[in-house]
Amino acid sequence: MNYHNYYPVDIVNGPGTRVTLFVSGCVHQCKGCYNQSTWRLDAGHPFTQEMEDKIISDLNDTRIKRRGLSLSGGDPLHPQNVAAVLKLVKRVHQECVGKDIWLWSGYLLSELTPEQQQVANLIDVMVDGKYEQAQRNPSLVWKGSENQVIHYFKLDSDN
Repeated sequence: MNYHNYYPVDIVNGPGTRVTLFVSGCVHQCKGCYNQSTWRLDAGHPFTQEMEDKIISDLNDTRIKRRGLSLSGGDPLHPQNVAAVLKLVKRVHQECVGKDIWLWSGYLLSELTPEQQQVANLIDVMVDGKYEQAQRNPSLVWKGSENQVIHYFKLDSDN
Protein backbone atom coordinates (compact mmCIF):
# COMPACT_ATOMS: atom_id res chain seq x y z
CA MET A 1 0.00 0.00 0.00
CA ASN A 2 1.02 3.57 -0.60
CA TYR A 3 -0.18 6.61 1.26
CA HIS A 4 -0.54 10.09 -0.10
CA ASN A 5 -0.56 12.22 3.06
CA TYR A 6 -0.34 11.77 6.80
CA TYR A 7 -1.47 14.36 9.32
CA PRO A 8 -0.33 13.60 12.89
CA VAL A 9 -2.63 16.33 14.22
CA ASP A 10 -5.90 16.88 12.37
CA ILE A 11 -9.17 18.53 13.39
CA VAL A 12 -10.98 18.35 10.03
CA ASN A 13 -11.45 14.65 9.22
CA GLY A 14 -13.68 13.40 12.00
CA PRO A 15 -14.55 14.55 15.50
CA GLY A 16 -11.93 15.82 17.91
CA THR A 17 -8.20 15.89 17.38
CA ARG A 18 -7.11 12.91 15.28
CA VAL A 19 -4.37 11.39 13.19
CA THR A 20 -5.38 11.06 9.54
CA LEU A 21 -3.94 8.85 6.84
CA PHE A 22 -4.86 9.41 3.19
CA VAL A 23 -4.08 6.21 1.30
CA SER A 24 -3.42 5.95 -2.43
CA GLY A 25 -5.61 4.09 -4.87
CA CYS A 26 -9.24 4.56 -5.83
CA VAL A 27 -11.28 2.77 -8.47
CA HIS A 28 -14.31 5.06 -8.10
CA GLN A 29 -12.74 8.24 -9.54
CA CYS A 30 -15.78 10.34 -8.71
CA LYS A 31 -16.43 13.40 -10.83
CA GLY A 32 -15.62 16.46 -8.73
CA CYS A 33 -13.41 14.58 -6.26
CA TYR A 34 -11.27 17.01 -4.31
CA ASN A 35 -8.53 14.42 -3.86
CA GLN A 36 -7.81 13.21 -7.41
CA SER A 37 -4.08 13.05 -6.69
CA THR A 38 -4.76 9.96 -4.54
CA TRP A 39 -6.42 7.88 -7.27
CA ARG A 40 -3.30 6.07 -8.53
CA LEU A 41 -2.13 3.11 -6.44
CA ASP A 42 1.50 4.13 -6.93
CA ALA A 43 0.98 7.76 -5.87
CA GLY A 44 2.62 9.06 -2.74
CA HIS A 45 4.91 7.05 -0.50
CA PRO A 46 5.22 3.38 0.47
CA PHE A 47 3.38 2.57 3.69
CA THR A 48 6.22 1.09 5.74
CA GLN A 49 6.43 -0.53 9.16
CA GLU A 50 8.04 2.72 10.35
CA MET A 51 5.00 4.70 9.19
CA GLU A 52 2.63 2.27 10.89
CA ASP A 53 4.69 2.56 14.10
CA LYS A 54 4.55 6.37 13.87
CA ILE A 55 0.74 6.31 13.66
CA ILE A 56 0.54 4.11 16.77
CA SER A 57 3.04 6.33 18.58
CA ASP A 58 1.16 9.51 17.63
CA LEU A 59 -2.16 8.01 18.78
CA ASN A 60 -0.60 7.20 22.16
CA ASP A 61 1.22 10.54 22.54
CA THR A 62 -0.01 12.07 25.80
CA ARG A 63 1.30 15.56 24.95
CA ILE A 64 -1.38 15.97 22.25
CA LYS A 65 -4.42 13.86 23.08
CA ARG A 66 -5.96 12.37 19.96
CA ARG A 67 -9.45 10.91 19.87
CA GLY A 68 -8.67 8.47 17.10
CA LEU A 69 -7.59 7.53 13.61
CA SER A 70 -9.20 8.67 10.36
CA LEU A 71 -8.61 6.68 7.17
CA SER A 72 -9.40 8.32 3.85
CA GLY A 73 -7.89 8.54 0.42
CA GLY A 74 -8.07 7.36 -2.26
CA ASP A 75 -9.97 4.49 -0.76
CA PRO A 76 -8.79 2.54 2.28
CA LEU A 77 -10.97 -0.36 1.09
CA HIS A 78 -9.39 -0.56 -2.36
CA PRO A 79 -8.63 -4.30 -2.75
CA GLN A 80 -4.88 -3.64 -2.80
CA ASN A 81 -5.11 -1.59 0.45
CA VAL A 82 -7.25 -3.92 2.53
CA ALA A 83 -4.47 -6.11 3.96
CA ALA A 84 -2.37 -3.16 5.20
CA VAL A 85 -5.43 -1.28 6.50
CA LEU A 86 -6.63 -4.39 8.33
CA LYS A 87 -3.23 -4.84 9.97
CA LEU A 88 -3.23 -1.18 11.04
CA VAL A 89 -6.74 -1.19 12.53
CA LYS A 90 -5.96 -4.40 14.44
CA ARG A 91 -2.89 -2.71 15.95
CA VAL A 92 -4.92 0.37 16.89
CA HIS A 93 -7.38 -1.88 18.72
CA GLN A 94 -4.59 -3.71 20.54
CA GLU A 95 -2.26 -0.83 21.34
CA CYS A 96 -4.35 2.37 21.42
CA VAL A 97 -7.03 1.75 24.02
CA GLY A 98 -10.03 4.05 23.77
CA LYS A 99 -9.21 5.43 20.31
CA ASP A 100 -11.92 5.37 17.65
CA ILE A 101 -11.47 4.66 13.95
CA TRP A 102 -13.31 6.48 11.17
CA LEU A 103 -13.08 5.36 7.54
CA TRP A 104 -14.30 6.93 4.28
CA SER A 105 -14.92 4.66 1.28
CA GLY A 106 -16.61 4.89 -2.09
CA TYR A 107 -17.81 1.33 -1.62
CA LEU A 108 -21.26 0.81 -0.13
CA LEU A 109 -21.42 -1.16 3.09
CA SER A 110 -23.82 -3.58 1.37
CA GLU A 111 -21.30 -4.39 -1.39
CA LEU A 112 -18.18 -5.08 0.68
CA THR A 113 -16.20 -8.23 -0.02
CA PRO A 114 -15.50 -10.54 2.94
CA GLU A 115 -12.00 -9.04 3.19
CA GLN A 116 -13.33 -5.47 3.22
CA GLN A 117 -15.96 -6.49 5.77
CA GLN A 118 -13.18 -7.62 8.13
CA VAL A 119 -12.00 -4.00 8.23
CA ALA A 120 -15.54 -2.67 8.67
CA ASN A 121 -16.01 -5.02 11.63
CA LEU A 122 -13.12 -3.33 13.44
CA ILE A 123 -13.93 0.34 12.89
CA ASP A 124 -16.29 2.65 14.73
CA VAL A 125 -17.67 4.75 11.89
CA MET A 126 -17.77 4.32 8.12
CA VAL A 127 -18.85 6.95 5.63
CA ASP A 128 -19.80 5.02 2.52
CA GLY A 129 -20.78 5.82 -1.03
CA LYS A 130 -19.24 7.56 -3.99
CA TYR A 131 -19.11 11.34 -4.00
CA GLU A 132 -21.89 12.52 -6.30
CA GLN A 133 -21.22 16.03 -7.54
CA ALA A 134 -24.92 16.54 -8.40
CA GLN A 135 -25.77 15.84 -4.74
CA ARG A 136 -23.01 18.02 -3.28
CA ASN A 137 -24.01 19.83 -0.12
CA PRO A 138 -21.38 21.95 1.67
CA SER A 139 -23.48 22.07 4.85
CA LEU A 140 -23.13 18.32 5.44
CA VAL A 141 -20.89 17.18 8.27
CA TRP A 142 -18.30 14.42 7.58
CA LYS A 143 -19.54 13.77 4.03
CA GLY A 144 -19.63 15.63 0.74
CA SER A 145 -22.82 14.56 -0.97
CA GLU A 146 -26.36 13.68 0.10
CA ASN A 147 -26.15 10.06 -1.08
CA GLN A 148 -23.31 9.17 1.28
CA VAL A 149 -24.25 7.46 4.54
CA ILE A 150 -22.53 7.67 7.92
CA HIS A 151 -22.69 4.27 9.63
CA TYR A 152 -22.08 4.42 13.38
CA PHE A 153 -21.08 0.89 14.31
CA LYS A 154 -19.97 1.70 17.86
CA LEU A 155 -21.58 4.66 19.58
CA ASP A 156 -20.19 6.69 22.41
CA SER A 157 -21.48 9.81 24.11
CA ASP A 158 -19.51 12.13 21.80
CA ASN A 159 -21.02 10.91 18.49
